[in-house]
Amino acid sequence: MSRASSRVDAVVIGGGVIGSSAAWRLAARGRSVVLLEQFEQGHRRGASHGSSRIYRQAYGGEFYTAFAASALPLWRQLEEATGYELLTLTGAVDHGFPATVLSRARVLDARGIDVEVLEPAAAGKRWPGIRFDNTVVHHPAAGRLHADRSVMALHRAAALEGADVRFGTTVRELHRTAGCVEVITDIGVVRTGHVVIAAGAWSSQLLAEGGIAPIPDLPRLRTTQEQPAHFSPVAPVEWPSFVHHPGAGLATEGIYGLGSDDGIKIGEHGTGPEVDPETRTFAADPDGVRRLVEYAVTWLPGVDPGTVVADTCLYTTTPDSNFVIDRFGDVTVAAGFSGHGFKFAPAVGELVTGLVDGTAVSPDVFRVGARVGVVAR
Repeated sequence: MSRASSRVDAVVIGGGVIGSSAAWRLAARGRSVVLLEQFEQGHRRGASHGSSRIYRQAYGGEFYTAFAASALPLWRQLEEATGYELLTLTGAVDHGFPATVLSRARVLDARGIDVEVLEPAAAGKRWPGIRFDNTVVHHPAAGRLHADRSVMALHRAAALEGADVRFGTTVRELHRTAGCVEVITDIGVVRTGHVVIAAGAWSSQLLAEGGIAPIPDLPRLRTTQEQPAHFSPVAPVEWPSFVHHPGAGLATEGIYGLGSDDGIKIGEHGTGPEVDPETRTFAADPDGVRRLVEYAVTWLPGVDPGTVVADTCLYTTTPDSNFVIDRFGDVTVAAGFSGHGFKFAPAVGELVTGLVDGTAVSPDVFRVGARVGVVAR
């Protein structure tokens, strides 16, 4: 094993959307950065792959709405810096249980974000691919992100700013020495003043076994394998991103959905089996897929239910579904994005950069030991 003699300002562990955003923003602020990803570029073993993720600003509380809004100009900045087309504003709709849906309308309106409340019949005329339930809220400043292109764009943007982006590089241990942390990998050692752990489902293992002292009060990070599915549309109609909230016409779990390069994607939120990211089978849960087909039969007249193609991905979830973004001396942790973190990624990168630099303090909702009851969905 070779040992590097130079030292960098920050090592980011994890080349998914969160770690790559942190590497981009750190490098853009002039910091020397090494980004370490254990798998090859474009791998499908984590939580950041695929052709689509929802971008929305509709949440039940103002905190996440404001945080999502702050990410929008950064997504556009990323597009401009790399030439990738990433974010398509199709609009988004929430429908279902009136109290849940209307709370989102109130938050959007309070923040001056365009929003309208529709009756199901009116919404169905506008978006005939969907059968709408009880109460509908539409906000135009939402849509979909191309997940694979977004991660690749972040890698490119980080490299353009001078970051050293390394794939196929597994971190084995973290050792504190005088004035620095040594990041021990399979192919060498990187010395740094600060480590950012953004390793998704592997964060818990790295924190527990990597040699860094345990973080008191760190919430449990639970990893599940989710199985979204894609369906072929039956006609070329417009598809907004959508969230169907249970409690009115929907008696089962809530459903999210959106158009994508692979068809119309729908999924449940956090209902998959708990797994170990190293040993999971990648086989979709048949009961979960069956529920999605049944949902499509009832609520999505614009798709062919017989064309279902299931995929799998990982959620790493905290007990309250709020993220962990906090600094502990020479280590910053960004983990537990609970199935709704992708849209925020560049804003998370900005916050992580501020924590590393000492110019920002993490909001209480993200801080270990100081978490508050903010609505996280």
